[in-house]
Amino acid sequence: MTFSMTRRAAMATATALALTVSAGAATAQDKVTLRMSTPATETDQRSVALAEVFAPAVADFADYQPHYNASLVAQGSELESIATGDLEMSITSAQELATFFPEFSIFATGYVHQDAEHQVRVFNDPLMDPFKQKVEDELGVKLLAVMYLGRRHVNLRQCRDEVDVQTPDDLAGINLRMPGTDAWQFLGKALGANPTPMAFTEVYTGLATGSVDGQDNPLPTVVDSKFYEVTCQIALTSHLVDLNYVAFSKEVFDSLTPEQQQAVTDAAVAAAESGRQAQLQKEADLVSFLEGEGLSVYEPDVAAFRNHVQAQYLNTDASADWPEGVLDKINALGN
Repeated sequence: MTFSMTRRAAMATATALALTVSAGAATAQDKVTLRMSTPATETDQRSVALAEVFAPAVADFADYQPHYNASLVAQGSELESIATGDLEMSITSAQELATFFPEFSIFATGYVHQDAEHQVRVFNDPLMDPFKQKVEDELGVKLLAVMYLGRRHVNLRQCRDEVDVQTPDDLAGINLRMPGTDAWQFLGKALGANPTPMAFTEVYTGLATGSVDGQDNPLPTVVDSKFYEVTCQIALTSHLVDLNYVAFSKEVFDSLTPEQQQAVTDAAVAAAESGRQAQLQKEADLVSFLEGEGLSVYEPDVAAFRNHVQAQYLNTDASADWPEGVLDKINALGN
């Protein structure tokens, strides 16, 4: 009798355990897998924001699986992978989208976005609807949120008593290292400088020897690459306010319930905001650091630069793919 009771108890326990395991497996199976492929590192502010803000917000129905350093999908192939159903999420740039849809080049252009807040206003404005819709219809990708990457500024060897950068005229004759592509070289000329292509690995030596007078990069790059050791000033031109978009599979999105779709969207927006505030704080802290290193850090006449640079684009083929009137709408959303 004792054996019989013990056996029944054991069987009941085993059955309960099997049901629990089965229920757990069913729950795991019911969750949608969200593989995120990014060339960024695990400590990049975009990666941190998605892991710490996005992932917990969707954990009830989704299993977020980040893959860093382009370890899952080769950099530049993420959008195609989403389109073919081989990937659920990525972050993408306006430059990448412009390879599919040339009109997106407007969002990778100097002095289009004015600051981090302006990026958000532009992304949420109806002017973006045709852009987003085209990406959905032709690539199967939803753009959920805009992520702030930082502002590029002019960083010179000369001190302010030699060159005080207030307008594009003040950069005349300045050999400014810019990345070597046509688009970057065009922006350097539009700023008023003499753009000089040079490999990034050679910039520090180029500044130290005077092969170039300056370079343009976000403040974190100036610090990480120690360019402050061989330069004297930074004019906060903010000539490019760089961004990424959170890209999401439309097929997966459409498979979710309306409540889950809203949760995914809200989570992406919250993650973007978290990363944005972290990056803005980092930039503010770096201004103090650079001033402590003896550099002059100041804001020139940004409006004069913006007007001059935009005129250079509008008066050339560089703006040929921009939808008519969109730049005016973007400018109207500015400060």
